[in-house]
Amino acid sequence: MLHIDMDAFFASVEVLERPEVVGKPAVVAHDSPRSVVTSATYEARALGIRSAMPLVQARRLVPDVIVLEPHFEKYRHYSRLVMKIFHDFTPLVEQLSIDEAFLDVSGATKIFGTPEEIASLIRTRVKAVTGLPCSVGVASTKFVAKLASTKSKPNGLLVIPEEDTLQFLHPLPIDALWGVGKKTAEVLKRRGLHTVSDVAHSPESSLISALGQAAGSHLYALAWARDPRPVSTERVDKSMGKEHTFTEDVTDLDTLKATLLFQADQVGAQLRKAQLEARTIGLKVTYSDFESITRSRTLPEATSVGREIHKVVCELLEDLRLGGRSVRLMGVRAASLVEAGGQQLSLWEEDTDPWKDAEIAMDQVGEKFGPDSVRPASFLRKIEPTRESGTPG
Repeated sequence: MLHIDMDAFFASVEVLERPEVVGKPAVVAHDSPRSVVTSATYEARALGIRSAMPLVQARRLVPDVIVLEPHFEKYRHYSRLVMKIFHDFTPLVEQLSIDEAFLDVSGATKIFGTPEEIASLIRTRVKAVTGLPCSVGVASTKFVAKLASTKSKPNGLLVIPEEDTLQFLHPLPIDALWGVGKKTAEVLKRRGLHTVSDVAHSPESSLISALGQAAGSHLYALAWARDPRPVSTERVDKSMGKEHTFTEDVTDLDTLKATLLFQADQVGAQLRKAQLEARTIGLKVTYSDFESITRSRTLPEATSVGREIHKVVCELLEDLRLGGRSVRLMGVRAASLVEAGGQQLSLWEEDTDPWKDAEIAMDQVGEKFGPDSVRPASFLRKIEPTRESGTPG
């Protein structure tokens, strides 16, 4: 198994056309007081800057940090080039995101050499074709390959032979295990477990007692490097969403609901274009103090209708009882995606069909005359397009 991760992908792409930035602290972000860092060069990371950090905070840390405007079409272009290179070596490519993938090269060794030689060839080819660096981890399982690529960053290659897996894995801290977040780590540390070796040598029944059957068994297996998952070549979007950062904090509920309508409509259009429907609808709210809250609801029937999505997120918003708190960011997300039409008709199908037909008609007009050619009247309240973001996840 190979895990390949492009290094500081967005920043690296931007630096390709800005050679004067090479070796300097730089971030990818809209140059706005309310913007957040999308990506940072390793020089910026060394100074404490991280992705998702407010730009104003990044500038406090590094006053002369270089701000590079994002260009998402460029990132998609380079992603396609990189993924094509991966497929030149093996058809077994599992793309995890725009800049990351697992490769099963077990069937390619007779043509290209050992897994280490294949990894080296891929790194060389990616650099020659795109000018971009990448890091590669090579191991017998997905889990360990990903750990190895992380350890090799930036621009490195780390091979973990199968017989050396436990020697590499066991000294690592417990948060190296997939599924160990802050709360789980606290539970394990209270039991005196600080390393992967500690987890591996703890009775599985003790882990199950502390974390539950699924999580306890999962972590125990990973601690012994047991990860039977194959590379899956079928990539299905797990979720789709849209977020919006306001230029100024908002307390007015009508403005918030109008923003949600705009986002719900766009998420619905994304779903219909992909011929998918969502069983779960989520709401994200970030307050002016950067506290973020997410809420979700699973529907009895999947939907791709923007008005249905809007109804759900408005109910979730009302349940939050904002109490006048200022909102900095809002987002709508559709998850638990299924193929459109792959379910039985709902008892309420008669109520949703008119909106669905109308939105499909809007999709068709938008494809021909542009996305803003037909819009609900409530959209006339302008929402700044530069502050929006939305990608499949």
